Amino acid sequence: MYYEIATLTLSFGTVAKAAPAAAAFAAEPQAKGELLGCWFSDIGVLNQMLVLRGFQSLDDLKAERQRTQASANPFGCAEFAQAIDYTSYHGFPWMKPVRPSAESGIHGPVYEIRTYGIKTGGVQPTIDLWQQAVPERDKISPCVGAMVALDGPLRFTNIWAYPSVDARSKARADAVAQGIWPPKGGPAWLTTDMVSTIAMPTAVSPLK
Repeated sequence: MYYEIATLTLSFGTVAKAAPAAAAFAAEPQAKGELLGCWFSDIGVLNQMLVLRGFQSLDDLKAERQRTQASANPFGCAEFAQAIDYTSYHGFPWMKPVRPSAESGIHGPVYEIRTYGIKTGGVQPTIDLWQQAVPERDKISPCVGAMVALDGPLRFTNIWAYPSVDARSKARADAVAQGIWPPKGGPAWLTTDMVSTIAMPTAVSPLK
């Protein structure tokens, strides 16, 4: 499965208008892919809306990227967006595809979107080590998805769902205390380029 996360930096106070506009853009007849998540940042860099879309093929992702970039009104947000950043991803091959909450049963409403830099040669070891560790980690709190960036610096993004910010802190502490997380040997393949955003679903987000 392939994914795109578009990060829109919005004018202050416009997310309530921008979110339904982005959902409408993703649902246009000529659009490729599927809207999976639409969040606004709550902790981290503020005034950002993150739009996650899934694609069955790399060709579909590329076609939709071209459509979006060629649009005079990308995501229906030309009026609101001060900048739009796009990142393409390939999901970890062993993970289930990211699906809406109504299908997966995974709910937030607090989502943590974490991006880690990966050292040269570290992509496959990271994928393999996560495959070993995530099943036990999922028992504490669910991993929505993990995906390797296809453009820009070598990195991967992982998304986690929690019922609250306090629950996030407890889950992470419990996983460390039990020796479940981080994956054993995993940090050795990571750089110090790490970013985390706590985001909340907008009204249009299929991941609730």
